This record gives sequence, C-alpha cells and structure tokens, in this order.
Amino acid sequence: MQIVSDFPREVQEEEDWITLADGCRLAIRIWRPVDAESDPVPAILEYLPYRKRDLTAMRDAQTHAYWAGHGYAGVRVDMRGSGESDGVLTDEYLQQELDDGVEILQWLGKQPWCTGDVGMIGISWGGFNGLQIAALQPPELKAVITLCSTDDRYADDVHHMGGCLLGDNLSWASTMFDGNTCPPDPQLVGERWREMWMERLEHSGLWLATWLQHQRRDDYWKHGSVCEDFSRIRCPVYAVSGWADGYCNAVFRLLEGLDVPRKGLVGPWSHKYPHLGVPGPAIGFLQETLRWWDHWLKGKETGIMDEPMLRVWMQDSVPPSARYEERPGRWVAEPSWPSPRIDPKHFRLTSGHDLLPVTQDPTVFAADNAVPLSVRSPLSVGLYAGKWCSYNAPPDLPHDQRDEDGGALIFQTPRLDHDIEICGQPVVELDIEADQPVAMVAVRLIDIADDDKATRISYGLLNLTHRDSDEFPQPLEPGKRYRVRVKLKHIAQKFPVGHAIRLSLSTSYWPLAWPSPAPVKLTMHPAGCQLILPSREPQPQEEAALPPFGEPEGAPPLAVSLLQPSQESWRVIRDLAQDQTMLEVINDEGTFRLDDIDLELSSRVVERYTYSYGNYDSLSGWTEWERRFRRGDWEVRSLTRTLMTSNATHFRLRATMDAFEGDSRVFSKSWDEEIPRDLV
Repeated sequence: MQIVSDFPREVQEEEDWITLADGCRLAIRIWRPVDAESDPVPAILEYLPYRKRDLTAMRDAQTHAYWAGHGYAGVRVDMRGSGESDGVLTDEYLQQELDDGVEILQWLGKQPWCTGDVGMIGISWGGFNGLQIAALQPPELKAVITLCSTDDRYADDVHHMGGCLLGDNLSWASTMFDGNTCPPDPQLVGERWREMWMERLEHSGLWLATWLQHQRRDDYWKHGSVCEDFSRIRCPVYAVSGWADGYCNAVFRLLEGLDVPRKGLVGPWSHKYPHLGVPGPAIGFLQETLRWWDHWLKGKETGIMDEPMLRVWMQDSVPPSARYEERPGRWVAEPSWPSPRIDPKHFRLTSGHDLLPVTQDPTVFAADNAVPLSVRSPLSVGLYAGKWCSYNAPPDLPHDQRDEDGGALIFQTPRLDHDIEICGQPVVELDIEADQPVAMVAVRLIDIADDDKATRISYGLLNLTHRDSDEFPQPLEPGKRYRVRVKLKHIAQKFPVGHAIRLSLSTSYWPLAWPSPAPVKLTMHPAGCQLILPSREPQPQEEAALPPFGEPEGAPPLAVSLLQPSQESWRVIRDLAQDQTMLEVINDEGTFRLDDIDLELSSRVVERYTYSYGNYDSLSGWTEWERRFRRGDWEVRSLTRTLMTSNATHFRLRATMDAFEGDSRVFSKSWDEEIPRDLV
C-alpha cells in the first residue's frame, strides 16, 4: 500500500461521546480537517461493534484519516454495548441499534463542522446496518457504500444457505461470544470500566441459542432484510464484495432490486476491504470511494456514474490451493444488471456421468438417461471446502476437489475445444428422490485442468425440505420424485480450452453445513436434470476502455510493536484406528502493542469439527477463544468455549464464559441448552 501523508487539508483527530435521548453514551472517534468549523465538510460514518479504540484502530487510522485529508469527517462509532459505549449488546441488527444509528446521523448533521450531509460505509456488520438504516430514510443520509453484506438475512448470511444450517453459525457466534467479553478501556471511561464490563459479561447472552431457535425464514430474519421492501431505500447505493467472500450474491440482487442510482463491484477478494484485498489484486479503493462521495455528498462531477453499473473480476483458471495470494484475471463490466448480454447455456446430465451441451433435439439423451443414479455421501465430503466466508484468506479457501469427489456423484464435459466464460449465477435443476424425510444436496461447479487437478469455482446447497419455501418447509415423502432448483454462488470465471467442467453432487458438506439428521440416499433421474451456466462473450474493446483502478493508498499507519507473531493452521486429522476425523483450525493473532495508547492485545481461537465414521450422532463443533488486554499493571483476560452437538431430534449447546483480572477469576457463567431440529 502506498502511504499518503500530504493531503489537501490538514487533519485532526478527536475522541468524543454522543449522548442519546435515553441517556446512553456512545463512544465516537472523528478525523476531520482542522478548519472544518469555518469550512464545513460532509461526514462519512462507520458504525460497528468492533471496538474503534483497539481492534479496528489500525484499519481506521488509514481509512478515516484519508477521507478527512480529502475534505470529509471520517467518523467511527462503537455501537451500544461495545468498546467504550454504554449498554449491553445482545444480538445483531436489533431495532435499538438502527434507532441509535438514526440518532447518530441527526447528531452529525447538527455539528458545526458538518455540512449536514452524511454517507455510511461499512464492511460486514457495518455494511448490513448501512442498508438497514437507509431503509429508515433518515434525511441526513445521502449515500451508502455497503461491503460484504446482504439484503436477505436468511437466504444469504452466515446462518443459512439454501435452508441448510451453516457451520459458520458456530464460529461466528463464538466470535461475538468472545467480543462481548471485552472490557471498555479505563483510560477513557475511568473507574466505571469494571461495572460496565460485568454488565456485559452477565447479560450479553449466548447468541447461538437464539439463532438456532429460528431455523426457518420467520419474522426474526425478515427484520433487517431490506429485500422485504427494496423501495424503502431512497439514497444511492454502491455494493461491493469478492468472489471468495460469502456475500457476493447480494451485490447482484441489490442491483436488480433497487430503483435508486447504484453500482456494483466484485473482485477476487475474501471478506476484506478492496484496498486490503486478498486474494489480490487489491485496488485503490479509497480513491474509488472519494469519487463516489464527491459525487453524492459534494455534488462534484467525477464521472463515476457515467461508467458501467457493474464491474467484476473475470477469473482465469488456477490450480487448486487454499493459499491463493493472487487470482489472475481481468476486469470486465456490464452497463446494467441483469444484463441482456448474459446467455444461459444448458448442459444435460446423463446416466453415463457426462455433462453435455443441450442440442436442438431434447430427446437425444433420453434412452441413455433412463437409468437412475444414486449417491450416499460419507461425512468426509466437505473437509476441504474452506469457509463459507473466507475471513483469513489464505488459508481458508477450498483445496483440491479430488479429495471430495470420491464421495460424490460427478458429471463432466469432454475437454473443451473453445474457451467458455461465465458471469452470473449458475443453476442446477434436478429430478430427485430421497429415502429420508429430511435431506440436503450440495452442488459444486469445478474446473478440471489438463493435469486433472480440480478447482472449485462455485457451489450451492439446498435443504430439500425447503424446496418450495424457506418460510414453510415440508418434509420429503421417501421415494417420491421432486423437481428442484439449486442456485449456486454468483461467479465470473473463464474455463480455457483443454479443460473440462465438472458438476459434483453430494448428500453432505460437513463442516461447512450441518448434515441431515440421518444418512440419506439420493436417487437422481438424469433425463430431468440440467446445469445452466450464465455464458458471457468477451468484449475486448469495451474492456480495454475501462478506466483502471489505482494502486492501493492509505493514510499513515499507527505505530505498532509486534511482541509475538501470529500463527495459522488448518489440519485434517484422520485416526483410522478409531474411525474418527477432525478438522482443526487455529488462528493465533499473536501479541502486539498499540504504542500511542500503550495497550497490549492478544487473541487466539481454536475450532475443532469432529465425527466418527458413519455416525451422525457423533458430529460436534467446538470453539475456544482466549483474549487478553494489558497496560502496565492492568490486565484482563477472557476465555470462552462453545460445544455444539446433535442427534436426530435436537441440537445441544454447552458453553462457558470466564473472565480474569490479573490472576483472579472474577466472572464465570455456563450454558447447557437443547433446541429441537426443525426439518434441518
């Protein structure tokens, strides 16, 4: 990243408080031009629970100061119950959070250094609440940039995919379980810190238990899902994601569903800001945000709205690896979305395991397809899938799919005699039956190289009880045939000459998704099955004319001392003697000191997903977070553990939270809950 310190306007930084109508104080950090009171500027708000004082301090310093140097007030607010703000955080996207956000916007609009115009930006949680607050139509909010977020909290979030329960439920719940144990900084709140800390520890709760009580698309998930009424959003929206992120689908739905000025950008990145994006290439995203803010908050003509509505990274073929540093490809664009230039190409599945283009005569494969095919996958399918949402790429991306395909039903094209490029959402239509009332199907789209290495391009899941509705699922009738559609993740990908396209289907995808209550045999009738790819022809002249993104830039970084380096590992451990398998994920962030506030921080998380061969009652997910803060003789530490298991009828959660001040344990709490399975 290129460090920029010579800005058009001199920047000052301050920490302050916003007192809400109910007396709650929210902690705020502001970067703004020193002369803003005599020459007011628009504000850019990022509103998060992730602790501006420490956990996001390094990122914030390089982004918000950058905007401030270009004539904005960069504003970071810790929401109620996080950082140094009052209160307790008890769940995601509660109405209280959104109402507080509206009050923050009102406060910003009244400041003497603000023009009254505000934009909201955020990645993940901050991307969610930017859209959700926009739907409340506060007059101060003039534009939004939402990154790695969703319009639909049930269909496309960390909790569910195709009605299947995602394993990231556990890991994400554990992240917030840990986050809610973090104390406010005594340097800011004084002696109140201990009282505030104890209140959080006692009342923040076990969020995973709440989420598991809502296994279908009910009012709990509809709240905060702006897709319920896109027309509520009346300000311009720029939606951004990455192909390795879990949220890329939302960009396309927002472009299609909104009727306000809008743009979409999808790169090769994981769950990260594009100027910090991996897999690369990262781009000069902060410069891109300035073009957006200048247009919508200052009324300048930057040309950004004259460019295509959608810009995506068309990925070239790469060997399979969980450690992509760069993803080769090129930028392509579409003037509108859905694009009339996307041409659906249909491929038939045959009982000979072929994947063949549909001809003019649909009866060509009828005789061959008369033979049904069946699959009953082992629980090992999914061990090399990576994360639903890649946070730490590398190494949490999918590995060689040949490790998975031995337990799947596969169909493959002949070696390609011409390049095929796709852009959009692949869909698979299946004529299928199951021998159990609850079943799932996992579908993977794979690029087969000339040396037979298999790289996963996209995938989709469907809980077959949700075949007609996520809100009103219905059990399957064993032996009855159903026609279902499985939507895969959107993708832009080139399959080159000499490669082949493979479709793999399995009855489990553990631990990315929690398996069905019992082993399932799926029987497919190939005559009624097809793959539909969103084919796109290259537009070389148009692509050559696209303005290039700049190199990543940022304001000067904070002074940080590394005291202990970070470590990461992903291990699959198979004990053949005991017929037991474990996926172990370790992310040790090491120890570092924020020199300006003399604060040491460290954290370490371990996740273990285990099963015994063929025993569905043996499934377990276990997480442990340990976090420490230290300054001088002040030291606090927290330890949280969560165990999730299941049997045919229930999920069981056991969790503990312990907090330490110095060497003394000052708080301990445990949970033990059973929650019935609801056709999952």
